[in-house]
Amino acid sequence: MKRKVVNVGLLQLACDNDPQVNMEKTAQGIRKLAEAGAQVICLQELFRSLYFCDVEDYENFKLAETIPGPSTSTLADLAKELGVVIIASLFEKRAEGLYHNTTAVVDADGAYLGKYRKMHIPDDPGYYEKFYFTPGDLGYKVFATRYGNLGILICWDQWYPEAARITTLKGAEILFYPTAIGWHKDQDIDTNDDQYQAWQTIQRSHAVANGVPVVAVNRVGTESNMRFWGGSFVTNAFGKVVYQAPHDQETLQVVEISLEGSDRYRTHWPFLRDRRIDSYEPLLNRYLDEEK
Repeated sequence: MKRKVVNVGLLQLACDNDPQVNMEKTAQGIRKLAEAGAQVICLQELFRSLYFCDVEDYENFKLAETIPGPSTSTLADLAKELGVVIIASLFEKRAEGLYHNTTAVVDADGAYLGKYRKMHIPDDPGYYEKFYFTPGDLGYKVFATRYGNLGILICWDQWYPEAARITTLKGAEILFYPTAIGWHKDQDIDTNDDQYQAWQTIQRSHAVANGVPVVAVNRVGTESNMRFWGGSFVTNAFGKVVYQAPHDQETLQVVEISLEGSDRYRTHWPFLRDRRIDSYEPLLNRYLDEEK
């Protein structure tokens, strides 16, 4: 019986102020990854521009586009030519005055399969995403591609085990997290390490709890006061890190992921079997206290 594997391409780049430059650079990276054997290529969050959410500026809404639209058309042509699946994080203009942080998925024949809209929207110093993005309303999504059923979540979604669980329960064979996260450029090394380790650990825990590989793709480079920490990584279906990118370099990497591990790990560590779904209703509360 043929072993079921998927070659995943990670594209960790620094961004330019010009969206066209970023698109051309990304297209070149996609071509190189495809030449190296990638079958599914994941781009970093909001790859077409600098991370504009560090400020609240109405001019930045001009960066948004429709989905499907110009970028998905360009990527669909590439996907069809190269025979690769592309996971592309974009700033979506849904309607006048209505915007989302959205990831589009294009299959290996160039077909647009649909979109996932980021559900969890942060609002922190340097990450003013609530100014720009309406929370997702499509629910959690799994996309049936040529190379497997792919679950897509986005950046801040990384911190929520509920999102990973639901996406897994819908049949995801791999969880992908396009990301834009970094350190303040003047922050101390110990704090930097704490933050990166927490970020990677929570995502590794999603792999362990759900028995699926996890792929996180971040950007690098210094933008304004933020030094994006790169560190894109891949785990197996039990949370073991099988690849980690450097923190300060652009990286194109192809990683072979086995889809056979899920059955083995779930059989020996049957977390899904032993779930007490009859006891989880309290999760529908924001917090359990005496207030009514």
